[in-house]
Amino acid sequence: MSERYQPIDMAETGPAAVRTAFANQVTYCRANGAPVTARVVAALDALLDKPASGFARRIADWNGAPLADALPLRAAGGIHALHLAGSAHELAPIYADAEDINDAAIVAGVVARHEAELLPWLNGPPQTNEAGRSSNFIAAMLWLADKGLPPRFDCLEIGSSAGINLMIDRYHYDLGGVHVGPQPSVMAFTPDWRGNHPPQHAIEFARLKGCDVAPVDLTDPAQALRLKAYIWPEHHIRFQRMSAAISAATEAPPQLIHANAADFVEAELARPQADGTTRVLMHSVVWQYVPAEQQARITAAMEAAGARATAARPLAWIALEANRTVHHHELVVRHWPGGGESVKLAHAHAHGAWVEWLG
Repeated sequence: MSERYQPIDMAETGPAAVRTAFANQVTYCRANGAPVTARVVAALDALLDKPASGFARRIADWNGAPLADALPLRAAGGIHALHLAGSAHELAPIYADAEDINDAAIVAGVVARHEAELLPWLNGPPQTNEAGRSSNFIAAMLWLADKGLPPRFDCLEIGSSAGINLMIDRYHYDLGGVHVGPQPSVMAFTPDWRGNHPPQHAIEFARLKGCDVAPVDLTDPAQALRLKAYIWPEHHIRFQRMSAAISAATEAPPQLIHANAADFVEAELARPQADGTTRVLMHSVVWQYVPAEQQARITAAMEAAGARATAARPLAWIALEANRTVHHHELVVRHWPGGGESVKLAHAHAHGAWVEWLG
């Protein structure tokens, strides 16, 4: 496997694109502190040399765009689910990061014995909800408040998964010494802050509402297990956060609806906006899963709404998405009135461990 990303168009299809997607996912995992997940993905990739199972053949003959579809993570999620459920004890040495074992042989054996359980994991995109990413949303809102936008936010999130980031008003943040949110709180985040701290402002939330094409009910143990399967096992704190989020959702569920991203954005932008609020579209590690036609509709709807925005009713767009060339995520903000130009505020770790502030 190459330690550099191989050039690939997100929309590219075919067997070569599948192999490149797996190679790039291994590189991405290693660059983001997930060596065990990298081992699992590499072992799955080895199955494609001579795909002997229906599971491997379906991956090798993938009809869609494997990188845009996050195909390696779909397959790895299924393997991890078997491990979490205790259904494939032979996986334990891999997840313990043991040395001198044959990962490819172990995973091949597991696939052969559990193919019926694994095949459904290829049917839909991974759910990668992560509360740690919300530190970026908060930092961007502080920056927007510093630009003079009302610090009362009406937030709309696409790709909300289980709605974990729709509960950010219940979390506390220490962003380079700038504190935001209640204490005590459901969760507390202190990312390794690099660069200047963000501006200090008091912010509040008028509303937090999200959508997903396959929303997850955290209060359902089976659905919660599925979400846990997509957590990289090396990141123990993410499992602790998931438990905290499950408790919070059980107490008061987030406002989450079943809808595609474009329909949701268009409908919500058509609703009246109160004076003195900043309406915000926000998303993290979602855009690559949104079909191109919907991306175009969302962009058009936001720019049209931006043209109507006023100082009393401004509009902002906060995106934390992957840049696979530089192995990290970028926090980018647009706001109206103000031209709607893209401003890169930060580089960030995929799951919130650190933020390099540029704003």
